[in-house]
Amino acid sequence: MTSISNISIKTIQGEEITLDQFAGKVLLIVNTASKCGLTPQYEGLEKLYREKKDQGFEVLGFPANNFLEQEPGSNEEIQQFCSLTYDVSFPMFAKISVAGPDKHPLYQTLTTAQPERIGEGPWWKDLVDYGLTPNPKPEVLWNFEKFLINKNGEVIARFAPDITADDPRLIDAIETELKR
Repeated sequence: MTSISNISIKTIQGEEITLDQFAGKVLLIVNTASKCGLTPQYEGLEKLYREKKDQGFEVLGFPANNFLEQEPGSNEEIQQFCSLTYDVSFPMFAKISVAGPDKHPLYQTLTTAQPERIGEGPWWKDLVDYGLTPNPKPEVLWNFEKFLINKNGEVIARFAPDITADDPRLIDAIETELKR
């Protein structure tokens, strides 16, 4: 399995770090957007984070503007929105590209390691019904796609954008990894 531990990223405050800072923890990496129909998922992600962070779990938010420009703000604006609107306390990172030719190395690694999504179905059809052409696999389909990372920094599961933080499939996968 491919590890994400040595990938360099920037925090939303602009500090350069690597993901080895989260070694030994179970991670849920989510590409986020402030102006998307799925934006209310921030609330569930924050609740999940607060419930499980003391067990060695982290949610990592990566704002991206790849889908209909639904994340137009600056890093400062995104941070303010997340804090004031959803009281987000989980780590947020600088805006990156999660699809296309300028895809960040983190998302290149994530999508290569786990090309299949759990829960793919209605959201794909909804995009088509809206006249959009969804990205082909293994590309990220839309905002709020979720990647589950084990304690060794390996990508072990991927969840479709409409799988919410309280979905039993996601909860079961997280709890299984936390017990390992």
